[in-house]
Amino acid sequence: MSCVDCFSVPNRNGLFLLPGHIDLSTYEVTLGLAQDLSGSLTALQNLPGAFRFMVSKLAEHHSADYVIVDMNPSLSAINQNFLLSSDCFLVPSAPDYFNLMAINSLSKILPRWYNWATRAASNDILRDAVYPFLQPNLKFLGTVIQNFRPRRGRATVGFQRWIDDINDAVRNILLKNVRSVGMTYSVDEYGNAGIDDDCCLAKIPSFNTAIAVSQAHRTPIVALSDDMFGHVGTVLENDIKSRDNFQALFSSLIVKITTLSNNE
Repeated sequence: MSCVDCFSVPNRNGLFLLPGHIDLSTYEVTLGLAQDLSGSLTALQNLPGAFRFMVSKLAEHHSADYVIVDMNPSLSAINQNFLLSSDCFLVPSAPDYFNLMAINSLSKILPRWYNWATRAASNDILRDAVYPFLQPNLKFLGTVIQNFRPRRGRATVGFQRWIDDINDAVRNILLKNVRSVGMTYSVDEYGNAGIDDDCCLAKIPSFNTAIAVSQAHRTPIVALSDDMFGHVGTVLENDIKSRDNFQALFSSLIVKITTLSNNE
């Protein structure tokens, strides 16, 4: 099998990108039919397992340790397939009313999707396809709360209220529901990774101009040099502090994710 070409990233050895394409959405209806009717329509039997097969071959070709899939925020058939073909997942969120609604929605949808995948994997047609749909082993890593205004090292009162509400919804609803179908790690595994019972992996505040500077220089925030900010004095000191805080937050996040995922 010839492998799909990935883009290499300059100065980032071992990092490869496979871009999406707007035409992927044209397969939405077909994939939805395949996932609902594959037991009776053998012509569609290869679709549900095709994505995982492709990613596995790409990972093998590039000797990849991790494959990260950046999904769009929808409850589509494609996202259902991408998610249930994965080993673990995290939920990015922002502290507001709509993200709280999304957490409650996911609490209902994710167990349904997992139960569908379990049934699909036991379907003779899908299991014996050229691109077989495999038994799911999906685990919930946790949430990342981002894009809020900090003050004195903490979220402002207005944002903190929503952060607390989201963490409560994860702790009392989402975790309970996904645990009921086996989509979580054990309590000890979360604890050993330094993750509290709300499964919040990181709280990442707005980094203001650092994001824009990073994009302008096509350089990760943690790799920005002092002169790239174009500031002096107190403003530059704040830029440097933001950069260093960003490094600390993401280093902690990476440790938690790798510690948990290594339990697979």
